[in-house]
Amino acid sequence: MTAMEYVYIFIPLSCLAGAVVVGLGGSYVGRVGAHRITITGVALSFALSLIVFIDVMQGNRFDGAVYTWAVSDGIPFEIGFLIDELTALMIVVVTFVSFMVHVYTIGYMHDDPGYQRFFSYIALFTFAMLMLVMSNNFLQLFFGWEAVGLVSYLLIGFWYKRESAIAANLKAFLVNRVGDLGFLLGIAAVLYVFGSLDYLTVFTAAPQMAETTVPNTETLWMTVISLLLFVGAMGKSAQVPLHVWLPDSMEGPTPISALIHAATMVTAGIFMVARMSPLFELSDTALNVVMVIGAVTAFFMALIGLVQNDIKRVIAYSTLSQLGYMTVALGASAYAAGIFHLGTHAFFKALLFLGAGSVIIALHHQQDMRAMGGLRQKMPITWITMIIGTLALIGFPGFAGFFSKDAIIEAVHFSNQPAASFAYVALTAGTFVTAFYSWRLIFLTFHGKPRMDKEAFEHVHETPWVMTLPLVLLAVPSIMIGWIYVEPVLFGGFFADSIKVLPEHDTLARIGAQQDAAHSIAWQMVVHGLTALPVILTLLGSVAAYLVYILRPDLPGMLARRLSVAYNILMNKYGFDEFNEFVFARGARRIGSFFWRAGDVRVIDGLMVNGTARMVGWFSSVIRHIQTGYVYQYAFVMIIGLFAFMTWFLSS
Repeated sequence: MTAMEYVYIFIPLSCLAGAVVVGLGGSYVGRVGAHRITITGVALSFALSLIVFIDVMQGNRFDGAVYTWAVSDGIPFEIGFLIDELTALMIVVVTFVSFMVHVYTIGYMHDDPGYQRFFSYIALFTFAMLMLVMSNNFLQLFFGWEAVGLVSYLLIGFWYKRESAIAANLKAFLVNRVGDLGFLLGIAAVLYVFGSLDYLTVFTAAPQMAETTVPNTETLWMTVISLLLFVGAMGKSAQVPLHVWLPDSMEGPTPISALIHAATMVTAGIFMVARMSPLFELSDTALNVVMVIGAVTAFFMALIGLVQNDIKRVIAYSTLSQLGYMTVALGASAYAAGIFHLGTHAFFKALLFLGAGSVIIALHHQQDMRAMGGLRQKMPITWITMIIGTLALIGFPGFAGFFSKDAIIEAVHFSNQPAASFAYVALTAGTFVTAFYSWRLIFLTFHGKPRMDKEAFEHVHETPWVMTLPLVLLAVPSIMIGWIYVEPVLFGGFFADSIKVLPEHDTLARIGAQQDAAHSIAWQMVVHGLTALPVILTLLGSVAAYLVYILRPDLPGMLARRLSVAYNILMNKYGFDEFNEFVFARGARRIGSFFWRAGDVRVIDGLMVNGTARMVGWFSSVIRHIQTGYVYQYAFVMIIGLFAFMTWFLSS
């Protein structure tokens, strides 16, 4: 193997090694050893990822197997790596955010008895995500896919003595199994149609299979495969209606909330669809379904964020909404814009979650924003970094989120797909809602009068440097990354052959054709954005939040009473949980109870087990009457038996 191939292998394995040593080391490793070993592992992984990124930018690629696990009917099941622009970008984002979360965890989990176990879990989680994004075949993709789901189950339920945490991790596990069923069927369909699990083989053959239909139907195989794979993405990336697990995942510690919501797990579905662009591009039906689901998620999940009072849940619903934006970009064939938003979102969303965790620690695990207020002077670093994260989130011109979000909305506007009009309205309206709930969080948390005990407020102070340093480091790309990469990623062919877009679907190319080559594209986007409807709505949402929560703090209660129907609908999250409980959870219990009574009690126990015993007892009670002890009765039975035997013998 070449030196770079060893680098590829060490990127995920350094995280795995840290997880195994810390997880199995027990008291030999200890608390200090736990964070030193895992942080060293993820830091090494990040450094190697930068080396790979630079190497890929110089034009080097790799696609090959490193280990053959099995061969069945001539089909190899391999572990291999595909290192291209898409992979390089993803591994840098994943490892950097994970590195920041690892450092931050030292302060956040300082007094937790599960300190060592938590570090082992998050390092293992990073390993799983890296194996997913670096895979060059569907088998390894599925391994990473299931591994992040399994470790997320452990992390969401980390505080396993809390009943709510156990309910949340079980919910996440079950909902993701629904998506994973579709994902597995999609992989099975790929194997059936193409006879291979290798990306390159499948993608090369896909155009020749574009018009192939499912036997005895007029449905295209490409549509079936794409929709099944997207069902998996809906589960992992929490798209309606498989979104219900994500807000409840807030039961886990804040560092893992940041890691799940920013750079791992929920972005796996977005990455997967972008990676599968050669398949999705061959089905307009699938692209329109993707666009509609994303638009519904982006707008309607943002509305729920308006009424949440838990600081982490507001950010969680923000994640759902932003994932909807990324999904719409995929449906509009603007895969580069979706991945770009994935990257910018990873930085500012991790920043917001870790900032929220800083507030929670300072307030002794208080998460209700109604019990906060006035923290700006007490926690200046947390305040200013969360302001930066908020400006990036709402898409304020010049911040990272602006460039990626504006590109998505423009791409949808230029799309010729039937669902584009609906998606454009939903995303544009969502900018107002996003600005409103984002500033609501800032105003309720950091501004106004303190809404807590005076003595408790006096003891509030900024969190230690081990928690604030990651906030500062995440704030930098939340400001700068858009200026640096918007032009090459969106219009400069950054992804080259990593992403396939048909010319008739290439909305980003249409946008790029309108740019003035004599001026910076980033600057042109900022100038254009200042007068565009999304930015205007963003500013209106910001002003509305200031009016409602700073100038007229009595208005929220008044509006909630006057708009009680809408308010209750949003508080009940559109009834998704109640519907799932009644139809699926309770329905499953009823179905299980029926089969238990009919199958287990009546058939197995009643007929097969107890029934057999009763039959033997009945037969014995009849036979025992023959055993009388009288010779003449035995002689009579013998004569009758002999007569029956002779009759049967003679008749045959």
